[in-house]
Amino acid sequence: MLLNMLCCRAPLRAMVSFRTLSRGYSGSSFPHQPVPDLSKTLSHYLRSLQPLVSKDELESTRELVEEFLRPGGQGEDLGKQLQKRAERTDNWLTDWRHQAIYLENHLPLPVHSSPAVLLPQRDHKDWRGQLRFASKLISGVLDFKAKIESPDGLTEIWRGHPLCPHQYHDFFGSCREPGYKRDRVLLQPAHKSPSHHVTVCRNYQFFQMDVYNSDGSPLTEDQIHQQMLFLRAHSYKTDKEPVGVLTTDHRNSWGRAYTTLIRDRLNRESVHSIQHSLFTVCLDATALKFSEELYSSRTAAQMLHGGGTHANSGNRWFDKTLQFVVGEDGTCGLIYDQATADASAVLTMLSHVLEYCSRGPRRHLPRTPLTRLPPPKKLYFNFPPETKQHVENAKQNLDILVNDLDICCFTFSDFGKSFPKRHNMRPGAFLQVALQLAYYRCHGSLCATCEVVSLRTFHRGRSDVVRCSSPEALEFVQAADDPSRPAGEKLALLKNAVESHQYATDQVVQGQSVDGALLALKMLCISSGAALPEILMDTSYAVSSHWKLFTGQVSSPIDCVMCYGPLVPDGYSVCFAPSVDSITVCVSAFDCCQETDAQKLSDSLQGALREIQSLILKCQPDEA
Repeated sequence: MLLNMLCCRAPLRAMVSFRTLSRGYSGSSFPHQPVPDLSKTLSHYLRSLQPLVSKDELESTRELVEEFLRPGGQGEDLGKQLQKRAERTDNWLTDWRHQAIYLENHLPLPVHSSPAVLLPQRDHKDWRGQLRFASKLISGVLDFKAKIESPDGLTEIWRGHPLCPHQYHDFFGSCREPGYKRDRVLLQPAHKSPSHHVTVCRNYQFFQMDVYNSDGSPLTEDQIHQQMLFLRAHSYKTDKEPVGVLTTDHRNSWGRAYTTLIRDRLNRESVHSIQHSLFTVCLDATALKFSEELYSSRTAAQMLHGGGTHANSGNRWFDKTLQFVVGEDGTCGLIYDQATADASAVLTMLSHVLEYCSRGPRRHLPRTPLTRLPPPKKLYFNFPPETKQHVENAKQNLDILVNDLDICCFTFSDFGKSFPKRHNMRPGAFLQVALQLAYYRCHGSLCATCEVVSLRTFHRGRSDVVRCSSPEALEFVQAADDPSRPAGEKLALLKNAVESHQYATDQVVQGQSVDGALLALKMLCISSGAALPEILMDTSYAVSSHWKLFTGQVSSPIDCVMCYGPLVPDGYSVCFAPSVDSITVCVSAFDCCQETDAQKLSDSLQGALREIQSLILKCQPDEA
């Protein structure tokens, strides 16, 4: 149920600097994530249920909570077990979420799990510009890698607190491996020499391309460009089986196909080359032309899933942690696997790479490597009948998914994050309340809503979620369209809702998460073979964790659009990217559900933002 909910948001806009810090990371310098107080956490849980369940259901759940928390009861025992786990592990939550949310999730990675970041369109319009930019991008990523591995490490500061950089060292050379029951993540072993190559995909063909000289120095941009020209000259044909499509299938289906695929020695060697490469670069063909109005929406969809089997979806290996996409038409972006990477860290990396790419041509002194640089090596695959059938099945499933996804991206230009700030409201909380109003107007009720926040202020911290549907939000949305309620009262209810959401966010950021605690209870029982607590078998829990609205916010110095699919078939995903004077929003839904409509919710959200602005200006004209 909780699929792509951990890392799709970059809620922290951190100040980034490169300064002396041993490898940029010292585990002892970061506080350990605290164990939440179960009594306090379950009290917050009950409050979150009020807008979502009936009074009788709420009262029934309250009785279950009281029984769970009674002295000598199951809650007391599980609380002690959780405290012991926290004392003997680096982070009591991270590994559990990693396992439950990602590795044991059988849905396909594209749309359901791996987010895409759409970057500003480049000014090239042909393959020559594509290869030049791709070469510079690769050089920029290698420059970032060198920074995080140097004695002058990466330090990010958020609200005076450093952010844990642990995950950066897993970005490169890592890959998922599918399994029957669960996936696993393959990381670069610490005792082995690091990989010196990247994987480049073009026309459904995969190449191993070295990016370091024999003496360990990175290739220059010109050297990389020469490698790219060779690669292009040896990948003209498009009549190859799109083996990369296998990675788009359901994870258990891909797990079965994977076992068959790597029985062949040639296939196994090619797959291992991809898995151990530093990252992947996808050289995409020009996509279909779209009107300027539809460009962001259609290009975001292309970036998210590749456009289907007749477009660029075969030009991917979705198991890789980092996949950079560069199109002939100037499109560019990134798809990343959340099992290893969080959005806040990914955006820090992209900010560095784009800054590097914005520099002029770099002059390098001529140098002669110790040994001749080998040309890119094409990776070949054999396709026995069983593997061909697996490819056909994956193609069919992917095209169904691609055709089912509805994405609407727009830029709201009436105001940006500076407006709520001027009125003493946090922009993130302000946008969440506006979204609650928009959903209420479309569906006549509130729904289970989560917003992803970062926990990187803690040692090995990753992400968690805030429950956004509150009693205060319900009061406001019910009053907003009631003509009998005075404007001053509506404004007071708006502020209460915004403050309530900000309080809930602060609690999660401080480690007091409702859903983190509930997951811990579940995992403790599973690991010990004990019966699950009744509160986790309750109807209220099922309703309140069926996230019909999955939301996040991108706070980044770079201009980008982040997109991902809904968590549930009858839900939406909404990602905000607020700037000072505008707000870029990406909304997605599935066409198979007649109750949801991405365009309708987008229109409702813009209307809600305008009406809330009018309400504030009407009541506080002197503060405009």
